[in-house]
Amino acid sequence: MSAAPLLTVPEALARVLALLAPVGVETVGLSEAAGRVLAQPAVARRAQPPFDASAMDGYAVRAAEATPGARLRVVGEAPAGRAWTGDLGPGEALRIFTGAPLPAGADAVLIQENARAEGDAVFCLEAVAPGAWVRPAGFDFGPGASLPAPRRLSPADIAALAAMNLPEVVVRRRPRVALVPTGDELVEVGAAPAADQIVASSGHGLAALLAGFGAAPDLRPIAPDRVPALGAALRAAAGNADLIVTLGGASVGDHDLVRGVVGDAALSFYKVAMRPGKPLMAGRFAGVPIVGLPGNPVSAMVCCHIFLRSAIDALLGLPAGPAGRREAILAAPAPAEGPREHYARAAVESDGRVRLFENQDSSAQMLLAGADVLAVRPANAPAAAEGDAIEVVPLRSA
Repeated sequence: MSAAPLLTVPEALARVLALLAPVGVETVGLSEAAGRVLAQPAVARRAQPPFDASAMDGYAVRAAEATPGARLRVVGEAPAGRAWTGDLGPGEALRIFTGAPLPAGADAVLIQENARAEGDAVFCLEAVAPGAWVRPAGFDFGPGASLPAPRRLSPADIAALAAMNLPEVVVRRRPRVALVPTGDELVEVGAAPAADQIVASSGHGLAALLAGFGAAPDLRPIAPDRVPALGAALRAAAGNADLIVTLGGASVGDHDLVRGVVGDAALSFYKVAMRPGKPLMAGRFAGVPIVGLPGNPVSAMVCCHIFLRSAIDALLGLPAGPAGRREAILAAPAPAEGPREHYARAAVESDGRVRLFENQDSSAQMLLAGADVLAVRPANAPAAAEGDAIEVVPLRSA
């Protein structure tokens, strides 16, 4: 398998997505539903508004009688939440407030800016058309109206669901992603590294990214560079995971053991024509989809943006495709590229143009922390000049 040509990023992504199927569902209350993925259409139990309602403070009237200069007798008052139960007769008006039900016999609202009150009477200063300042029953939606699925529920969606009188909804459960760091050179955060060790950092960054994508990450203990121990760590991770993600050990060195433990027969692919992130693999382990990420923290984080965001969408039953891109303009020249597609860290300047960082080393984490976008440079792209258009993958929310 190692002698096969490197896959392009779209080819590799298609193979990752082919390994995945949507996870199961659960019912949650509205207070827990924001950001979750609606798994089945939500159907309204009532109309909104459930009655003809006043859209403004003023007077409920018969439009035919509300002509300029007309005098109408005020027969009562209807604040929101307390309907007036009588019928509005000829020559009558009802003091009404925003959100209150329109009384029987009325077909319009004379807004208070166009009225003059005198004692128990009100004078019309302007004509009123039938239906003026009235929100008809069901104007927003009627009983049986549906909020379609799948969709990631926004705050506006939550408000609509509440108006539908739905206290709970059916959503996809959060996909369980087991993150397995590997390598004798790693120690846990807070430990005292030996002179030849480093702190395991990428798992924490990946867990934060995956949680933001809608997953439930499970950062596992560091697996040492020994086949039995690595196999045991992967089997333990597989027991309760929808997806296993290994960190490190996916290259070709003598101590890169993940590929051997998974087994070539279980792999869908190995290596991708991208920079950073070439040593990427995907397949199955113990029946669970597995993605092996590079050990360099920046490579792992870039691959998470390019592959795992789409993978989580697929597990959530959402349409899953390539990472979203937009066009930008270069603020400075960009060098020619080699044979792999390059996802270069870059900053967005105050004028909206993009400047690639000079240092693109895949271990430089502070540069990734300072990046706003990944600038996508095609394989074998010639040098680009200031002012040229370029595609970028945003790293930060708007």
